[in-house]
Amino acid sequence: MSITIGVDIGGSHISSAAIHNDGYRIIKNTYCSGSIDSQASKEIVLKKWADIINQSILAAHNTNEASKTDTVEIAFSMPGPFIYSTGVAMFEGNEKYESLYNVSIGDELTEYLIVKNVEFRFLNDASCFGIGGALKFTNESVSAKVIAITLGTGFGAAFLENNLPVTNGENIPENGCLWDKKFRNDIADNYFSTRWFVNQYEKRTGEKLKDGVKQLAGLNSHEAGKVFEDFAFNLSEFLAPYIHDFKADMLIIGGNIAKCNHLFLSDLNKNFKQKGINLYIQIVENTEETGIIGASYLFNEIFWEKIKNDLPQF
Repeated sequence: MSITIGVDIGGSHISSAAIHNDGYRIIKNTYCSGSIDSQASKEIVLKKWADIINQSILAAHNTNEASKTDTVEIAFSMPGPFIYSTGVAMFEGNEKYESLYNVSIGDELTEYLIVKNVEFRFLNDASCFGIGGALKFTNESVSAKVIAITLGTGFGAAFLENNLPVTNGENIPENGCLWDKKFRNDIADNYFSTRWFVNQYEKRTGEKLKDGVKQLAGLNSHEAGKVFEDFAFNLSEFLAPYIHDFKADMLIIGGNIAKCNHLFLSDLNKNFKQKGINLYIQIVENTEETGIIGASYLFNEIFWEKIKNDLPQF
């Protein structure tokens, strides 16, 4: 029996866990995470990634879920730019993981792993989060269209139909992405990320937030509440056309800002209803774990056959 290790790569962290292939849930005591300097050398980055993954592999073996002779399947939830079909990193110009530019992650990471009988698969992080959320909140026997977004340092998005990421089509934005789409006189990423909250609060009060949205959420002031109210209005304005065109049944929201949903979810629902939009909104507070589970689904062979020839390359 193979074991599947799901891995979530962020700009300053890595998390991994072994996954039950029956039910897609994290095996107890196998979740590991650590911070990482994304500007470090290739060797330091890969060794740190391997250290966390090795901990999950060892923990899985200790649970008797798999023997040490098993093939280890490692599935990555990976930010772009990345060539997902070949596992080659193309990080350049964003000050994160640039030491991995043009590196075959599977080939070079294996050197630092405690097992050598390994198979790798990769998908972008927004899609993995969407898949994990769809597995959690939808019934596989019922057709469902889902838009999943992550709100944090950046604005991630994925469109899914019956758990399958959709990146092109008549009712899908280019590449299935939303961060780069126009909103007002800017792009969406500059409205639906942490820096927007920080900038808006400073504009209103002249005060700078040292701890981002988390600090803002704890202020319990009129000014802070108005920032969240404006955010809910902007998000509903931006998403409404995409929800309508895609005919989405569900919106899944993750990322650090989702942890403050009690400050914007009611307004978001109200704004959608005023536009005649009725859909389920689900909040995910354990975004990394959801991405790990979504990544592990790459080793569902029926699913993999459907997407492997249409993996994004950016």
